[in-house]
Amino acid sequence: MYNYYVFYKPYLTLCQFSPEGDKRTLAHYLPGMPKDVYPVGRLDYDSEGLLILTDDKTLTELLLTPRHGHRRTYYVQVEGEITLDALTQLREGIIITIDGKPYRTKKALTEILFEEPPLPPRDPPIRFRKSVPTTWLSLTLTEGKNRQVRRMTAAAGFPTLRLVRFAMGTVTINGMEPGTYKHFGPEIKQLLARGK
Repeated sequence: MYNYYVFYKPYLTLCQFSPEGDKRTLAHYLPGMPKDVYPVGRLDYDSEGLLILTDDKTLTELLLTPRHGHRRTYYVQVEGEITLDALTQLREGIIITIDGKPYRTKKALTEILFEEPPLPPRDPPIRFRKSVPTTWLSLTLTEGKNRQVRRMTAAAGFPTLRLVRFAMGTVTINGMEPGTYKHFGPEIKQLLARGK
């Protein structure tokens, strides 16, 4: 019987159990995890949100193999009032740099969120500047290059201030608090595959 967990990774937490300097790791929040349970993929140290942990290598391979292209939805707060041109670039594919080479991203479902998404406040909070507006976006990708969302919004001229992975397939962190987790059974495979 395999183990499946959905964890809400807090800001400034490493996606690993092993210590690294004085940085917080998964071990800080998940001290009693069964042996061989590891995160599938990763979220950057300065990103938040949904992280899958499992000891099911089949699921790990399924989620990490690019040809399967499962959907990941991010809530992204960017600096400035985003333009229609920038939205079009994000939707249609934008040139970013990966390993020193230009790369055109795949099409991404991109929408402006006219209300702030239902997320717990970040600790520490984003620095508020009255003179600089921000925009919240929902961005759904089917690929996961290194720091891709941040690279995409920067290339469009709107740097990312806060980045939260909200959903993978139909699995979400809705109603969860940073640092908490939910246990799932094998049905998580179908939930992750939905909406492909």
